[in-house]
Amino acid sequence: MKTETTARNQAAAAVKKTATARAVALMMATAALAALSACGGGSSGSSGFAFLPSAPPPAPAPSPAPPAADGPMVRQTTAGKVEGVDDSAKSGTWFWKGIPFAKPPVGELRWRAPATPEPWSGIRQATKFGNACLQIGRIFSPGANNTYDETIGTMLGKPSGSEDCLFVNIWRPATADKNLPVLLFIHGGSNISGYTADPLYDGAALAKAANAVVITASYRLGILGFLNVPQLRPGGAEGDDSGNFALLDNMAALRFIRDNVANFGGDPGNVTLSGESAGATNLLSVMTSPMAKGLFHKAFEMSGGISLASNLPPGTLPSLSPASASLAQGEGILEKLLVADGTAADATAAKAYIAGRTPAQIAEYLRAQDGGKMLTTVVAAGLGSVGPIPDGTVIPTDPIGAIAADQYVKVPMLSGNTRDEGKLFASLLGTIGFPKPGWIVTDAQRFSMMFNFDPDAAPTLTVNDIIDPFYLPVDKPGTGYNAATALITKGLFEANRDNLLNTMKTRQSNVWHYRLDWAQEASPWNDVYGAAHAFDLPFVFGNFGPSVLSNAMRGKANEKGRLALSNAVMASVGAFMRTGDPNTAELGATWAPWPSQLLLDATPTATKITVAP
Repeated sequence: MKTETTARNQAAAAVKKTATARAVALMMATAALAALSACGGGSSGSSGFAFLPSAPPPAPAPSPAPPAADGPMVRQTTAGKVEGVDDSAKSGTWFWKGIPFAKPPVGELRWRAPATPEPWSGIRQATKFGNACLQIGRIFSPGANNTYDETIGTMLGKPSGSEDCLFVNIWRPATADKNLPVLLFIHGGSNISGYTADPLYDGAALAKAANAVVITASYRLGILGFLNVPQLRPGGAEGDDSGNFALLDNMAALRFIRDNVANFGGDPGNVTLSGESAGATNLLSVMTSPMAKGLFHKAFEMSGGISLASNLPPGTLPSLSPASASLAQGEGILEKLLVADGTAADATAAKAYIAGRTPAQIAEYLRAQDGGKMLTTVVAAGLGSVGPIPDGTVIPTDPIGAIAADQYVKVPMLSGNTRDEGKLFASLLGTIGFPKPGWIVTDAQRFSMMFNFDPDAAPTLTVNDIIDPFYLPVDKPGTGYNAATALITKGLFEANRDNLLNTMKTRQSNVWHYRLDWAQEASPWNDVYGAAHAFDLPFVFGNFGPSVLSNAMRGKANEKGRLALSNAVMASVGAFMRTGDPNTAELGATWAPWPSQLLLDATPTATKITVAP
């Protein structure tokens, strides 16, 4: 009973306490309403009924975290952000590789002017090279892994690369410097082979030595880069009414630089366009294009030319053929493709097939072809040689004539050749009046010899293993290897050089020329190659690591002088990029403009640079 009474008393007390609390709360609410009314918080037209204040609003949701800051190697391009690599510990540079500068030229974009790349979201990794452009494998083509390795030998004569291949690669010093001079390099390879991932073209050493931004760019090769077929020329968009797709790629890369290089520390108002061999021929062609005005400000060509036969003395070899020759080639290519895939039984049937189709139907047929099979058919038919087409659209019908008429991009010109250009083309001696090719080895055998060559080991090869006995001894007058290959040097390279520089000299004084005389490879390559075509490239880029050419050049016996010469060359290239004049103290000689020549050579231990008047 006592427990029950106690419970009742506690319950009554709780009720009383609750009632008291409600009364206090009501009084406080009434006071609050009165205060609100006194402050003007009520409506003047109210009926006297007041609403209790609403509950306080919920706390705002927390703001999203700010986006993470871009890393130090991220740069903005017009298509999106790219992230490169800090390679400062190894090379003293930063680099970005595989940046698209155009849409992939595939499908409906095959044989059309390059289009602006599609934008991407997020950050694109720019840490490795993009695809090599589709080509039939040669010694200067990539291996199966888009790089220089032993698989190059197994890829000879086979399709390699991809049509999705329009990329740039950028190197710059690992510093905060801005407004650096810029160099765009166009690789060689007869316009049918080559790739920017070749270690020969790595831009790190030159970028650091010259304190510059060095860029390499790919371009379409073979008939994918140059094809004169009227059915593919519908007119319309700028450049589409031409067969010079590779030149349009070169200019698209220049536009990418103009629009983006400032974000990589480069000066878009100080761009040097450079190229070697076919790359130099493309450069010189671009110089004469009305589409190239304002895209570059200096030019550095190595072993190029743009002369037609009509520009040269009899008995010499032109760099370019007239548009009529490329038109005949285009017709032959189309007929060969129709026969090869069974569409036509023979050339006569192919001609009838073409005559019965509209241009759009022929264009559709060509764009549907498998690229690798198409190139294989064309090369097998002997129709694979290509080059700039003087079509009067992208470049003039007479490029040398355009220079003579002052109708070109007039900029300071640095030009170079090698003393023994023709030795790299000894296999062609049988086509210029000699009874046989200069070499007795296949390309596969020669590649294996060069790839496995150790310049510091005891010699295992002699000239007898490589050069045909007809041309031995190499210094035999008239028909010896040196004399025979010199005819290619003089008849092609020097004839085109003289025609170009003598014409250019009538319009500008700032033209310089060098000749590489260095020929200190270990035996037998000092005789087989000497100062051959393209052997100036390792000196320009400072690259004597593994590559087809450098394997024959490097060695402990010549290292000190060879590297000293390379350092002087890179310093001179840097001076030219900055000022338009290649003179620099490292040369140890005063370099006068053309027709003087600077002769680049070295002893085993030091540079040996002289001037030839």
